Amino acid sequence: MEKKYFNDAIIGNNEMLASYTKNGELLRLYTPGCDYRQFIDFFHTGVKINDSNIIYTHDDINNVYDQNYVEDTNILNTEIKNTYFNLKINQMDFVEIKRNILIKKYTFINENSIDLDVRFLIHSKIISDDSDFVSCRVIDNGMIQYNHNYSICTFSTKNNIVEHQIHGTSNNIISGSLYDKDYIGMSSDSGIVYDIGTIKPGEKKELEIIIYINDNNQIYNTSEIEKEIDKLRKTEIEKEYKSVKAHWKKYIKEHLTIGYKEATNQYEEKIQNILKRSILLFPLLSNQNTGGIMASVEVDENFEHCGRYGYCWPRDAVFITKALDILDMKKETEKFYKVFCKNTQSANGMWEQRFFSDGRLAPCWGYQIDETASVIHGIYEHYKIVKDIKFLKDTLKMCEKAVKFLKKYVDDLIKGENKIHVSYDIWEMHEGVHLYSLASIISAFEAFMKIDEEIFSTFDNNRIKQENLRNEKQELEKYIRDIKKYILENLYNDEQKCLKRNLEDTKTDVSIIGSVVPFNIFGAKEKKVVNTIEKINMTLRTYTGGYLRFEGDHYMGGQNPWPIATLWMALYYIEAGDKESAKECFNYVIRSATKHGFIPEQVDNQTMDPAWVNALGWSHAMFVIVLSKMVNKL
Repeated sequence: MEKKYFNDAIIGNNEMLASYTKNGELLRLYTPGCDYRQFIDFFHTGVKINDSNIIYTHDDINNVYDQNYVEDTNILNTEIKNTYFNLKINQMDFVEIKRNILIKKYTFINENSIDLDVRFLIHSKIISDDSDFVSCRVIDNGMIQYNHNYSICTFSTKNNIVEHQIHGTSNNIISGSLYDKDYIGMSSDSGIVYDIGTIKPGEKKELEIIIYINDNNQIYNTSEIEKEIDKLRKTEIEKEYKSVKAHWKKYIKEHLTIGYKEATNQYEEKIQNILKRSILLFPLLSNQNTGGIMASVEVDENFEHCGRYGYCWPRDAVFITKALDILDMKKETEKFYKVFCKNTQSANGMWEQRFFSDGRLAPCWGYQIDETASVIHGIYEHYKIVKDIKFLKDTLKMCEKAVKFLKKYVDDLIKGENKIHVSYDIWEMHEGVHLYSLASIISAFEAFMKIDEEIFSTFDNNRIKQENLRNEKQELEKYIRDIKKYILENLYNDEQKCLKRNLEDTKTDVSIIGSVVPFNIFGAKEKKVVNTIEKINMTLRTYTGGYLRFEGDHYMGGQNPWPIATLWMALYYIEAGDKESAKECFNYVIRSATKHGFIPEQVDNQTMDPAWVNALGWSHAMFVIVLSKMVNKL
C-alpha cells in the first residue's frame, strides 16, 4: 500500500468518509462506517493534453494548486492550473447526504490562446490480499473493481470511456494512452480514459465521476449492479451539490452555539474557521448507529510509526463528548454513553483501551485504568448539561459495575498485594502508577456520589436501595481519602515541592494538570500546583509557545509541541485566573492550525505545520472547550 501519512482534507456523510491531500488526491475511502472498511490503495487522475504524456492532477512540476472548502460545508474544491498548457481544472468533491456515493466533478477551462485536445485518465488500485483478490470488469462508462465481498464502481454520468487497461496499467500509463483487448481480468489496479475533446480558448467542459461501493452481500448479480449504476448515472449533480451544501450550512447554524462575536479581523476569522471546521469534523469521526467516536482518520495502516489511530478510545471520546455538549450535540453524547459504552463494557466493569466505532474490540496493547474512570466522570459531566434523571438511571448499572472494578483496583494499590494496579499512563508509553490515573478515579468516585444524590429521591419507595446509596457514599468517601493520602505520600516530590507523574521518575508531564482540570483534585493556586506549573514551563514550553507532552518524549521525534498539551495549559491558566497566559497558549494553537482549520496532534516547531496526524478529534475537542471558557475574554 502507498505511504500516505497526512490527510489534509476530509469529507463525508454519516456512513462514508473520504480524505485528500492538499493537491486533491483521494487518499482513503471508508464505508459503511468512519473506520471500516477502507478500499483505496491509490486513486490517481491525470490529463493528456494534445500530444503530451500524462500530467497527473495531483503531482506535476507545472501544476499550481489552490484548495478550499465551500464555506461552512464538507464540500472540497481543488483548483489545479497547469502553467505549461494554461489549462485550469476545477475539481469538486463531495459525498451525498442520503446515499453513500462520492461525487467528483471536473471543470476544464482553456486559458491558452490555442485549442487544447484533452483526455482524462483514472488509474485506481484497490486494496487486496491473497484471500480477497480484486478483479476488474470494464463497462461502457467506467469500470467495476470487485472481489467476493464488494464492488467499487467508478463511472461517468454522461461520458463513455474511450480506452481502458486492466493488465499492466502501471507499465505504460505514463504515455497517457491505454490499451487492453480484455474487458475483464485479474488485476487490483486498472485504468480508464475519457475523451473530453477539443477545448477552444476561453471554453470550458465538464466531466462528472461517481464512485459507488456495492456490498456484494446485498447485491451480487452483475446485471443488478449495472442496473444500480444506470440509476446512479441519472443523478443530477448540481441538484445534489445544492442539497449537500444546504445540509452542512444548516448543520453549522444549529451547532454554532458558542457566543463568539462576528469576526472583524484575520485572527478572529481563523478562530471562526477552526470552530466551524470542528463542528463539521465531529460527525465525520462518529458512528451514527453506536455513538462511537474515533480519534482520527487513519494515517498509518502498516503500523510503521504508530499503533494506528482509526479507533475509539473511551478516554479521548469523553473529552470529545464534552465538546459535543458545548456545541449542542447532546443526542450524540447520549448515544455514546447509552449505546457505545454499554455495549463495550467488559463483564468485570472495565473498558479496554480502544474499539472500532461499531463497538467491536480493536487491537489493544495494554490495560489503562483511566479509560474506565473517565466514562463515569463523563456521564456526570453530561448530566450537568442536560439535567435528565432518566439518563442517569439508564446508565446507573453500567456505572455501578465500573465503580466496583475501580474499587478493586484501589484495594490492590493501597494494600500492594499484587500487580493488578499497574496500568499504562494516559500517553500509553509507561506502565506503572500514575497521578493522572488516580485523579481520574477520584473524579469518578466523586461523580458517582453525586449521581447517587441525584437519583436518591427516585427510590422513595425502596428504603433498602436508599440505605445502600448512603452506605455507598460513606465507602467512596473513604476510598477518596485513601487515594489522596496515597498521592501525597507517593506522588509528591519533597525536594522540588511539586507533583510527580508516577512512582518511578520525576520527569515533568503535562498530564499532571489533569489533577487540577478536569478532575479538580487540587486547586489551581495551591503551592504544589503552582510549583509544578513553573517546572512545566521550564522544561516543556518551546520557543514557539507550544508545549511538549513530557520530558524525554521520543514519539515521532519527541520534540514536537502538542496542541492538546498547549490547550491543557490554557485550561489551567483559565482556572487560575491568568487570562494573558491562557490567551498565549490559545494563540499558539490558532497560529498552528492548517489553512482549512484542522488542528493536528503535533506541530513542527520550525515550520508550524502538522508534524503528525492532522484533524485529531481530541485536539479539536480541547479547542472547543477552551474557546467556550475564553469566549468573553478574547
